[in-house]
Amino acid sequence: MLKIAIVAVLLAVASAELMDQQKMSDDINSLGTTWKAGINRRFEGLSEHSIRRQMGVISGGPKLPEKDITPLKNIPDSFDSRTEWASCPSILEVRDQGSCGSCWAFGAVEAMTDRYCIHFQEKTHISANELNSCCEMCGNGCGGGYLEAAWSYWKSHGLVTGGQYNSKEGCQPYEVPSCDHHVNGTKSPCGPEERTPKCKKTCEDGYTVTFEKDLHYGATSYGVSPAVEHIQTEIMTNGPVEGAFTVYADFLSYKSGVYKHTTGKELGGHAIKILGWGTDNGTDYWTVANSWNVDWGNKGFFNIIRGEERENCGIEMNIVAGMPKQYSA
Repeated sequence: MLKIAIVAVLLAVASAELMDQQKMSDDINSLGTTWKAGINRRFEGLSEHSIRRQMGVISGGPKLPEKDITPLKNIPDSFDSRTEWASCPSILEVRDQGSCGSCWAFGAVEAMTDRYCIHFQEKTHISANELNSCCEMCGNGCGGGYLEAAWSYWKSHGLVTGGQYNSKEGCQPYEVPSCDHHVNGTKSPCGPEERTPKCKKTCEDGYTVTFEKDLHYGATSYGVSPAVEHIQTEIMTNGPVEGAFTVYADFLSYKSGVYKHTTGKELGGHAIKILGWGTDNGTDYWTVANSWNVDWGNKGFFNIIRGEERENCGIEMNIVAGMPKQYSA
């Protein structure tokens, strides 16, 4: 009993350190580093375990073949998919994974959705719900998954359409409610992790296309070298990519600037969509869309340091993508 009590006290102390956002933000901002932290929601009722569970990238798993990329000449100092393909509204959107470790699925379907618009002018949304719920080879749904497996599944099994929670858009909209991720936003705070929605091979009532007819397939799926010029070439040529990085406690407080790990413990791996790059006061960065809705960070987006492996949380080490196959109903 004494050992159990000691462990409980240690866990409580660790959680208190994680959740003291006031002190962490003050410390970060006092350093004059490349980014600014803010005072976000203090995780009322949310344990450190629950926070970690929302970092849904599982290490290991199947690997995709690496694409042979010849870097473009004269890669620009800055590039933004939101302006390059301004006619594609999905590139400007920020989705919400809710209280579920499904970031691995969101980063994938967000990039897939963008690429359907870029290459075929199809303005729809690929369903995070179906991928998260039905891809057994991908991992554990809300318990986390493998980036590479998500893209392989898209190629071999296809994915139906589906928008955000409560959107009534597409065959299978997302079933996990939206929530405020580490911010005082417009929604209820994220709580303990939701269960993975049950896999179903049907579309919601009222949708006029059958599940089988709604399936969208990938033509290819592949990994991208961690070389910065290769990632830039892939984005400029084909559109946003999915990536993953190690999240530390300070990242939850991000507000603006170019994030690099400054303080705090490691929380887990998190998947995101990379859509561009630039330089801010001499610091090179990637432009990234998160899946914690628009109330977090810079309206749901953030910049993270580019090209410095020891300081960029491994953001360039697990880049995956693929080319869509033109949809025909």
